[in-house]
Amino acid sequence: MTEPPAPPPPVDGLLAAGRRNARVLAHAVSHPSHAPTPLFADAPKRWQRLLPYAVVVGLVAVFLPVTHAVLTNDYGVSGGLAGAIAVAQTVPLLMIAHRPLQAWWIILPADVAGGLFAVNGPGTQAPWPWTPPVMVAYLFLLFALALRETRRTLVGVWLVTGAAGLVLGRFFSEESGGTHALLVVLSAVVLVIGGALRERGEAQRRLVEQETISEEERSRRTLLEERTRIARELHDVVAHHMSVITVQADSAPYRVEGLPPQAREEFASIAASARESLTEMRRLLSVLRSEDATGERAPQPGLDRLQQLVEATVRAGVPAELSLTSGLAEPGRLPQTVDLSAYRIVQEALANVVRHAPGATTRVSVSCDGADLTVLVVNGPPCGPTSPVEASGAGGHGLVGMRERVRLTGGTLDTGPLPDGGFRVAARLPLGTKEPASP
Repeated sequence: MTEPPAPPPPVDGLLAAGRRNARVLAHAVSHPSHAPTPLFADAPKRWQRLLPYAVVVGLVAVFLPVTHAVLTNDYGVSGGLAGAIAVAQTVPLLMIAHRPLQAWWIILPADVAGGLFAVNGPGTQAPWPWTPPVMVAYLFLLFALALRETRRTLVGVWLVTGAAGLVLGRFFSEESGGTHALLVVLSAVVLVIGGALRERGEAQRRLVEQETISEEERSRRTLLEERTRIARELHDVVAHHMSVITVQADSAPYRVEGLPPQAREEFASIAASARESLTEMRRLLSVLRSEDATGERAPQPGLDRLQQLVEATVRAGVPAELSLTSGLAEPGRLPQTVDLSAYRIVQEALANVVRHAPGATTRVSVSCDGADLTVLVVNGPPCGPTSPVEASGAGGHGLVGMRERVRLTGGTLDTGPLPDGGFRVAARLPLGTKEPASP
């Protein structure tokens, strides 16, 4: 049996980890982590989107002549060379609004080259290796970089900046004025502040995205719950019709004399199919009903109970009036689906008035022109403070429930605020057979 290989010495493990981290940092500083989109690209106003460009143009306009003047006056660099160095050190600042890392690739070597050309200045006591304009412009660059790049990239940039200043200071120790150490400290502060602002902005964006997703999920769940509740209510309506078909098919051979055997068998088949459909509907209802839901034993309401609903609303503190076309409240006058939907729409509308416009004068009108049933609920502005109390019982989910019930009957719904601060709900429900509208 062979022995397992001995673990590598700790020193080798540290060296391997160091090389691995160095490769990671090198990749970070050489590959931008974001697309070249400008800062504030998603801002709602145009001036906010243009602000970064105005800032970078202002930076170049300020630092280009200042850098040229400092190099020529304080460091004795010739005019042409000073101009070339100033351009290389400042013009790339135009890129920091959308490509800050690429700008850093150009500006840092230009700053190092500028320090090398300025090292032989005639006995000057000016700071070296970094001139004052270079330090200030470089801090602006790092701040823009911190707003866009990851922590790993910022650490790599900071290490490279410190290493460049340290190397220049070691090779030209007599000329070094300690500005490399000052830039290391200031750059660390700027990178920490910019990185914190970037991470805070990203956290806020993720929070907004999560809230948007949660709101969409909540709306979808509300819609599904409302559709399930409507389906449970329609079960009674459909079950009634299927029961009538079953009874008629079973009793037809006894009510109609002289039926041939084929007709008797047909009626028996119709009755069996109806009973099977009722059984399947009960199974469907058991699927739609949640675990904590209880069966509704009371009959489904209709327009015959509309007067009681309005009176209950009046007792709740809302002065409501009802206008109902004569004969609409009679049982069997309307299709059961339309009758139930009209009642629920009025119920939801009145519940919204109680919840959102307490004390508002409300008018309920239900009319029929022979082809359509029109339901209109109009309330005035609220007369008191709104209450956070939610509607209970069959109140449902307000406008969501109204839209679903109108869609079920193939009708139309029009809701919206009024100029005086009130609200209007207008529904048209066809009385004839019509396919439901698509969701």
